[in-house]
Amino acid sequence: MFRKLVSRNPDLQRLVERGYAVAFDDANYLVVRDIPYLDAQGDAQKGAIVSKLVFVDGERVQQDDHQIFFAGGVPHELDGAPVRNLGGGPTNLAMSQASADVVVQRSFSNKPRDTGRYADFEAKIDSYVGIISGPAIAKYGVSPYTYAVRDEEAAASVFKVRDSLTSRAEIVDLAARLEEEIVAVIGLGGTGSYLLDLLVRTPVREIRGYDGDDFLVHNAFRAPGRLSEGELGQSKAEVHQARYENFREGLTLKHKYIDGDSIAEFEGVTFAFVCIDKGIARAEIWDLLIALGIPFIDVGMGLRRKPGGLSGMMRITYVAPGDPLGLRHAQLVEMGVGGEDLYRTNIQIGELNALNACLALARFKQLCGFYVDAVDGPHLLFDVTDLRTVATEPATGDTADNDDGGADDDEAEAA
Repeated sequence: MFRKLVSRNPDLQRLVERGYAVAFDDANYLVVRDIPYLDAQGDAQKGAIVSKLVFVDGERVQQDDHQIFFAGGVPHELDGAPVRNLGGGPTNLAMSQASADVVVQRSFSNKPRDTGRYADFEAKIDSYVGIISGPAIAKYGVSPYTYAVRDEEAAASVFKVRDSLTSRAEIVDLAARLEEEIVAVIGLGGTGSYLLDLLVRTPVREIRGYDGDDFLVHNAFRAPGRLSEGELGQSKAEVHQARYENFREGLTLKHKYIDGDSIAEFEGVTFAFVCIDKGIARAEIWDLLIALGIPFIDVGMGLRRKPGGLSGMMRITYVAPGDPLGLRHAQLVEMGVGGEDLYRTNIQIGELNALNACLALARFKQLCGFYVDAVDGPHLLFDVTDLRTVATEPATGDTADNDDGGADDDEAEAA
């Protein structure tokens, strides 16, 4: 990455040629080490400037804003006072392992008066070095131009484009909590296809998807993405594999139904999503995942038409490894043939499929520690009529199951 970025960005090349200790962190930061400054006792210290990289494409970058991060103490003037004209304050920033020696302690803000923005990275680094290092250079004759180069190889990434979103949001450490997950999505229908769309944008190591159906016209109205000529009539697995394989590695979608004999498909899987519409098949899948000790989330939806419009619920049920709460036998979801005939005429709306998928993925990321987890119960219901969610324990018997689900609309309505 070092050679590519330097060769394609003249301002970065000039920083290297002049002797700045330039490096690039895997989390999409420009790092300039060996920045001298004076501490409170007037002694010379060295810190590092860190600035966000915004990727224009795979090789060209630009600034995010006029601010920087600093790994080091508070820089001081020759008179012992903290350096003036530096806004910001104490902060933390998660860097990748490639920059483990760079511990960000504060941010600085010094905006150019005339333009409010630096012309390029060279102007930005020069300006901050002048402010931070000026006193140390004057007192000790030290220099920020050490010509030290760290030609780091980027850490392996599942993405085929650089994940600049994570660094811009400063959540590199949180995203890393998902990196070892191998996730299975069982069912690529309305909710399952939206779930896949969201999941491919996470840094999970591998995604395996399964669906034995074809992609027909009605599927196009309940699936994300642009409909391309020739997709109709292909398998759902083929359609979605083609849509996302240029975005990331580790994506394997199969034209296949999952049942109790599909043990081999789940070797190494750490989490699963069940997004199917047949109760008997769901029962087999639940038994399989519980026997394998794989935690999973099962989603469902039940809508019905009333005089004022549509009403109903969506469901997200989290089953921990080994099913310690006995959710399998709590009759929370359809496990038989009762709901299958109804499913053929069940009302499904794309935005609710998408919302069901969003809630399911957010719950998964809570379980991984990405979001704070304060959910009080494994069974989450969302009521369409008042747009509220309620978490319940199995004893309540609440259900909502029709899309990618299968239970009776009346059950969902009664809940």
